[in-house]
Amino acid sequence: MANYFVGDIQGCYEELQRLLVKVSFNASKDTLWAVGDLVARGPASLETLRFFESLNDSGKVVLGNHDLHLMAVQGNVKRANPNDHLQALLNAPDCSKLIEWLRQQPLARFLPEHNLIMSHAGVPPQWDLNTLKQESENVSEQLAKADYLDTVISKMYQNQPNTWDKNLTGTDRTIYCINALTRMRFLYPDASLDFECKLPPSKINDSDLSPWFTFESNLKAPYQIVFGHWAALMGKTPHTYLHALDTGCCWGEHLTLWHLETNEKITQKKLN
Repeated sequence: MANYFVGDIQGCYEELQRLLVKVSFNASKDTLWAVGDLVARGPASLETLRFFESLNDSGKVVLGNHDLHLMAVQGNVKRANPNDHLQALLNAPDCSKLIEWLRQQPLARFLPEHNLIMSHAGVPPQWDLNTLKQESENVSEQLAKADYLDTVISKMYQNQPNTWDKNLTGTDRTIYCINALTRMRFLYPDASLDFECKLPPSKINDSDLSPWFTFESNLKAPYQIVFGHWAALMGKTPHTYLHALDTGCCWGEHLTLWHLETNEKITQKKLN
């Protein structure tokens, strides 16, 4: 059995399939883990969701910001971004079924035997493992409820609170968790979230901004952290335990697959 982790697919379904052929992926014995943002800028969001939904336990997904935004668009909370290619998905007869499946996916997943954590954007340095599990499970419970559009999706488009406080309650706690796990890149010196800068760290001139993974973490064990979201990193991080898998396929770069057991990365260039 092999564990494969794939970066932000964003509807680049054909590139994903070519990667899986390269590694002879077998859903009867292998597991495919996805760091979120299954949908949006690529041409085949519908096919991507159908594929992962069909994998059952052989596919392990976490939610990204584009996946949450899809829920908002499908639920008439927000309009679709004109740069996204979601119309075929929204018009599909199984769209509601796929959204129901997506709502069941968590913000974080764990592979205890490998001390591994996967989330879309990373793990805020203030959180230990128990806090990460508690906060992500809290959001999952809310997304599973019938009124999720009112209680979560319509409320999440806010930049405050941008600082973790264990005394946060209700909507504020939910907003911080979603923002930290799906939108985080740079932090200020007090570990508050910055939502504007998407550049690679090497191009930052603001001394107040630092990548989230440069802060001392409250995770006690040497966890491997698998994340996406930050295409400008192009897979480069300062630590071997960090696996940045968003390599900008939807922007014309390539899709990256990481084989956990061999520590090998396999790539597929964006198709024309």
